[in-house]
Amino acid sequence: MIKLFDQNMLDTLSHEAASRPRRRTNLNLHHSLDDPLQKLFIAMQKDSYVRPHRHPGKEQTELLMAVRGSFAVFIFDDEGVVTECIEFSPDGEILGTEITPGIWHTIMALDENSVFIEIKQGPYSPLSDDNFAAWAPEENSVAVKKFMHRLEQVRFGEQSAFP
Repeated sequence: MIKLFDQNMLDTLSHEAASRPRRRTNLNLHHSLDDPLQKLFIAMQKDSYVRPHRHPGKEQTELLMAVRGSFAVFIFDDEGVVTECIEFSPDGEILGTEITPGIWHTIMALDENSVFIEIKQGPYSPLSDDNFAAWAPEENSVAVKKFMHRLEQVRFGEQSAFP
């Protein structure tokens, strides 16, 4: 079987992300959550918040590759200080990133209707509470907007710790 992915699929996925409360959605390419390799397209809008988290286990390396738009991945230390900001896009100098297990990180779309591919080892397992950063607001918290604004400031060179 051969799967084809076209611009119409990306448009549809982006439109769906714009209509969702979390302002993002995904299209799984793997057949089941038990598959040993999880592959998916994720469409995000600029105001979508992904709570900083880390992936446990030595096998949970996460590969992110831009397909449309641009993104910033923020790397944090254990206290919530941003130690690195990596911007990537399909036509930029950096196309994507691979994040090793145990690293606190989040991703932010820098353009509306941005899409990336995520690949990581399965089977899928939801993150436990201790793999979400205690210093970062939970999704739907009133503090999310302020947190994202501070990330934007860090992106432009201002160093900051959270909260």
